[in-house]
Formats: sequence, C-alpha cells, structure tokens
Amino acid sequence: MFAMYEITIAKSFSAAHCLKEIGGRCEDLHGHNFKVEVTVAGGELNRQDLLIDFRDLKGWTMEILGELDHKYLNDLEFFKGVNPSSERVARHIYDRLQVRCRQSAVKVTRVTVWESENARVAYGEPA
Repeated sequence: MFAMYEITIAKSFSAAHCLKEIGGRCEDLHGHNFKVEVTVAGGELNRQDLLIDFRDLKGWTMEILGELDHKYLNDLEFFKGVNPSSERVARHIYDRLQVRCRQSAVKVTRVTVWESENARVAYGEPA
C-alpha cells in the first residue's frame, strides 16, 4: 500500500421521499435535511501543492446537490424504479463525482450521507 492524501468536504441539502415496501412510517412522504461528506484521495500534489482546490470539489458537489435540493426524490429520473434511499443517494453522488474527478488527479473514495444526526450511510471503496 502506498501513502495518499485525503480531503473531505461537507455540504447539505433538503429533500423529501417515500420508501416503498419497507414497512413503517418511512413509506409515508417525509423529508430530511441531509448532510453529505465527500472524500477524495490521491498520491500526488499539483503545482500549487494541493491535492485539489477545495473550491473545485465544493463546486462539483454543490452542482450535484442542487439537482436534489428541495426536490421529491421519487420523481427524479435517476431514482425511477428504485427506492430513493440514503444508500441510493450516496451512490448517485459518488458516481456523478467520479466522472467530474476524472479531469483531476483525485479519485472519490467515499460519499457519506447523513439523513439525521445519528443515522448515516457511506458508499465507496473498501478500506
């Protein structure tokens, strides 16, 4: 294994959803103030001695979260036919950011989605 730099940013968005076929109150329309943590990693710094400019990573993340913010997740095209669970939200953000990071020397290693202060899910590479 080799040493890597790792950067994590945190952003948030609000959205509503219904989770079908799981039983309980979560099948009813409800919302969350989601907190999203994005972690990227890489082994080399750029000529400014940065892994990636925080502004770039935050901007890419906010672009994706802007598509989710104040939306009914069940209606969004990328959640058609699936439950828009926190797991699916984390995977969606991860996949979209992975595409954006191809233009830099970093790789998304983990996206963590908090749906409350004591419930989170993470999607990414195994540790």
